[in-house]
Amino acid sequence: MTDLFAQVPMTRPMNAQDAETVLAIYGEGIGTGHATFADAVPAFEDWCAAHLSAPRIAADLDGAVAGWAALAGISGRPVYAGVAEVSVYVRAAAKGRGVGDALMKSLIAQSEAVGIWTLQAGIFPENTASLGLHQKNGFRIVGMREKIGKMLYGPLRGQWRDVILLERRSPVAGQD
Repeated sequence: MTDLFAQVPMTRPMNAQDAETVLAIYGEGIGTGHATFADAVPAFEDWCAAHLSAPRIAADLDGAVAGWAALAGISGRPVYAGVAEVSVYVRAAAKGRGVGDALMKSLIAQSEAVGIWTLQAGIFPENTASLGLHQKNGFRIVGMREKIGKMLYGPLRGQWRDVILLERRSPVAGQD
């Protein structure tokens, strides 16, 4: 008999032991050409410097890290202290198993707990799974940035790319 609980993604705080797996999953996303403009996996120290210290979340599935979520600040200006950009990455082999949804729900709850009032995301139109995940979790499309960046790698190298902008305003944080 299969243990059904082992098949449910469990989220937890990311730790230093997750670094190699987090970067490998990020590398898978880069390889798709539809997850990021980044063309190479950074050193973990650089990855850490680019993201807020909390929340950083890992999702475990079947005894292994299957995905991660983290936030990046959008500006050093104090008026934007409660606005952050979302990153959610799921291992290719774990897609369709609820990992992204578990990560997003945890990221939203933890971001509100630390006072983040607006989450934003920029997603390539071709990444329909990510668009659906964000919209399922309360994000709304606020616009399209047409030909905002040119791909530097892969089969889309040299092509201008559009990015759909989404945001989610917290009903909890930033209401005072």
